[in-house]
Amino acid sequence: MDYLKAFFVGGAICGLVQILLDRTKLMPGRVMVLLVVTGCILGAVGIYEPFLEWAGTGAAVPLLGFGNTLWKGVKEGIGTDGFLGIFKGGLTASSAGIAAALVFGYLGALIFKPKMKK
Repeated sequence: MDYLKAFFVGGAICGLVQILLDRTKLMPGRVMVLLVVTGCILGAVGIYEPFLEWAGTGAAVPLLGFGNTLWKGVKEGIGTDGFLGIFKGGLTASSAGIAAALVFGYLGALIFKPKMKK
């Protein structure tokens, strides 16, 4: 049952994002930033963790989960490193995801021809 819930929650998030992309003139990069910032805000106000516990991996994998990971890293970094933790914590917590995004984004750009949205 956990697999179905994760599949449907992740699919619903991605479906809503696809509707946003199709119905607005927002560029995909801006929509991605919107998702990451939303994940940070939901984590900061304490809404994302209960949602993550209920939805499982379906909520952790999309960019909302990445934003929440950044927030948790910043929160932990401030506790250990003070002001410097604001800059260091998020990168430390999400370094594997950032590295993977860079590598796979570069490979995707080499294989496919990126186009601007009209």
